[in-house]
Amino acid sequence: MVPREQIDRFLQATRFGVVGASTDRTKYGNRVLRCYRQKGLSVVPVNPKEREIEGIPCVATVAGLPDDVTSISVITPPAVTEQVVEAAIQKGIKHIWMQPGAESQKAVDRCLEAGINVIADGSCILVVLGYHDH
Repeated sequence: MVPREQIDRFLQATRFGVVGASTDRTKYGNRVLRCYRQKGLSVVPVNPKEREIEGIPCVATVAGLPDDVTSISVITPPAVTEQVVEAAIQKGIKHIWMQPGAESQKAVDRCLEAGINVIADGSCILVVLGYHDH
C-alpha cells in the first residue's frame, strides 16, 4: 500500500487529467472521469479519438493538457502507459496514478527516476475517493 501522504499529494492538484478516458460508461476510463466530477474536481479527459467525453472537451495527448494539470490518472495498457509516462515527464506532470492493470515496472521506474510521485501498487482511485455508479 502506498503511504496516504502520496495519495494526498496527488489529490492536491487543482486539475486532473484522465489518460485513457472513454465514452463507454462501463469502462474504467469513463468511471474515473465521472469519479473526479462526483467529487467536484476539475478534470480533463485525454483521448486522441474523441472531441468530448461526458460533456467535457478532450485533449488528444498528454502534451495537450493545460499547464495547471499536475496529476494524471492513467487507464491504458502497460505498453501505452510507458509512452504516457515519457510524455508526462516532458510535460512536467508531478503525480501519476496508474490504475490497476495499467502499471508496468518500466513505467514505474521511469517515474521514480524523474522524481514523479507515482501510485502503482494496485490502489484504485475509485475506491479511495468512494465512487458510486449512478
